[in-house]
Amino acid sequence: MKTLDGRVAIVTGGGEGIGRAIAIALAQAGARVAVAARRREPIDAVETEIRASGGTALAVQADVTREAEVSAMVATTRARLGPIDILVNNAGIAGPTANAEDISAADWEDVLRVNLVGPFLCCRAVIPEMKERRRGRVIHIGSISGKRPLAQRTPYCASKLGLVGFARTLATELGPYDVTVNTVSPGATAGERIERVIASAASAQGKTVAEVSKAFLASTRLGRFVQPEDTARVVVFLASDAAANITGEDINVAAGLWMD
Repeated sequence: MKTLDGRVAIVTGGGEGIGRAIAIALAQAGARVAVAARRREPIDAVETEIRASGGTALAVQADVTREAEVSAMVATTRARLGPIDILVNNAGIAGPTANAEDISAADWEDVLRVNLVGPFLCCRAVIPEMKERRRGRVIHIGSISGKRPLAQRTPYCASKLGLVGFARTLATELGPYDVTVNTVSPGATAGERIERVIASAASAQGKTVAEVSKAFLASTRLGRFVQPEDTARVVVFLASDAAANITGEDINVAAGLWMD
């Protein structure tokens, strides 16, 4: 029997990168997975990929910053797949690369809206049924950058550390209902997003892409980028019964980039 047989999961930002890897891994573990994102094409592709391998998936287009769309996402998932057991708050944006005084209030608010308000809206939409059923798993995808200094990335870092505080407080509120809440904090993860971040940092710092990339890797004990599947495996574990007594935690998946 697969570890997540019979469970229903929602993965936000599930069309690409870490979100895609998480959606596929949850499906491989037996979960029925709603793959959500703002853009339709990537989530349709992930749904097709999961179905082709024998899993159950549903692409649901939704912007996590819009309350009505979040409510519709949860309602559609419930109607098509069943009551929600697992919520993975993965949707996020990198935001600007600039000194704090050069970041506009609009850009700052945009990052926090997606990276922090979005998870709040998604949690608020699924918590009542999790409490009623007295079971559930909420997993935030944070970032190692929320816990170490990373110059010129203040809104992103602030939003990701905010997820840790949100998870710990929510875990306290939901513990009596047997609902666990945890954060997974990946380090620099191979893929298009880190390539864009490195390119922006190189431009802002007057360095080459190769120099910035080398600096990223030099900071890790293992000397390599994290793979999306590394984070996905930890999420599957936290969503399973094996992690029934793990809540309020923040787990680093960062090749030894940061230890706390």
